[in-house]
Amino acid sequence: MNDSITVLLVDDHAVVREGYRRLLEDSGIRVVGEAATAADAYQQFCKLAPQVVVMDIALSGVSGIEGMRRILAREPSARVLIFSMYQELIFVRRALEAGAAGYLTKSSAPRVLVEAVTAIARGQRYLSHDVALTLALAPSSGSEASHPPLSPREFEVLKLLAQGCSLSDIARQLCRNQKTVANHQSAIKQKLGADNTAQLVRIAMQLGLVPPV
Repeated sequence: MNDSITVLLVDDHAVVREGYRRLLEDSGIRVVGEAATAADAYQQFCKLAPQVVVMDIALSGVSGIEGMRRILAREPSARVLIFSMYQELIFVRRALEAGAAGYLTKSSAPRVLVEAVTAIARGQRYLSHDVALTLALAPSSGSEASHPPLSPREFEVLKLLAQGCSLSDIARQLCRNQKTVANHQSAIKQKLGADNTAQLVRIAMQLGLVPPV
């Protein structure tokens, strides 16, 4: 029965969370908490110990992937479903490499969210059809693009740089010192062939890390 499943919803849009809450609760799944940021999600997870965390990627500040990484560092058995608008391979791979139990795109039918949460609560893995197709069609070798692959930390730094965060802001959000973040920035520029931050932002837009302006 679904009534034994507890869920934490993480999305930075309150209206969206309300829609997900109604959908899940109409199916007998209990939504025990909500969060709008990765930091809030971590605090709510520690407090509520939900069976499943439904996590968006595009959060204010650090991404949902980084938020998931922090939750799994505290509780390795945590079950996290990434529920995102992003279908691109770079996001799917980063999420699964970071320990996601499932990946679902927001273009999926409403019933699919219920199916995914139920499956993940049972200890299964779940990929929506479009995500599974993206992985199936991906080349077996090489990076997502023509650039060398970024490390998980570089991925987060690039995302925050593209959002307009300063090095000191990024250091604070990722709990690193500013020199380490500057070193990550230099490595990212070298890997992506960028001479300055403006070029990095353009590349981040091309990768889908931030929406184009």
